[in-house]
Amino acid sequence: MATAASQVILHPVVSQSLKFGSTTLGRDKTYRAVQYFARFFAWYLLRSGDKVDAARWNALKSHLGTARKLLRLGKPVEHLQAALRAALATGPPTEQITTIARQIAYFGFLSYDVIVWANAIKFINLNSETAKRVSKTSNRFWLAGILFSIVNSVLKTVRLTKESKQLRAAKSWGEKDVGEETQRQARLHAVKAAQAAARRQFTIDLLDVWIPATGAEVVQVNEGTLGIFGLISSLMGMQAQWKAVSK
Repeated sequence: MATAASQVILHPVVSQSLKFGSTTLGRDKTYRAVQYFARFFAWYLLRSGDKVDAARWNALKSHLGTARKLLRLGKPVEHLQAALRAALATGPPTEQITTIARQIAYFGFLSYDVIVWANAIKFINLNSETAKRVSKTSNRFWLAGILFSIVNSVLKTVRLTKESKQLRAAKSWGEKDVGEETQRQARLHAVKAAQAAARRQFTIDLLDVWIPATGAEVVQVNEGTLGIFGLISSLMGMQAQWKAVSK
């Protein structure tokens, strides 16, 4: 009995799950996945006429959203630091500019998000019109950040695709010594990994962009669709973090 219990409790997947859950990003992505599933399910229940259960899932969505805002209280400064590091780094100017702009936009989004959180927990009291304006501004910054991220991913993908073709073509330029070929293969592998990361981020951004766009009243997408989009992007984020902690 003890052996069976130890095999379950000490199973590598359980250990990996604990390691994943011990990271702030891992917890946030998990909460986000549940939050957006709740958003979708509440919409589904409302359409089915089940208002009582829909209210329960709406409450879960709201409380998880508030909890996630609390976890992000220090994030604005992180994005300012990231913007500064991007400004000091070397690289393609267009990618550098879009990276800086994205980080500044996220700084604005999360700064306003603090006000939204403080009002939600009644630490401050904003009238309904002011609260709506603050929330809308927060979503506009979030939308701008995602749009800059999409442009950055496109620019990066174009550059990496061009470099990948050049590296493949280099193989036919003639005989090379072992050292040069090893370096070429290593760089090609790194480029492919960067391409995959850029494609993943591009996909996540395309799914997420509709959430702040709807919040900023730029477009109107129903709650069910937003819930599904948010759930998929959250699961993709969880998958990336799972791989990161397993290394």
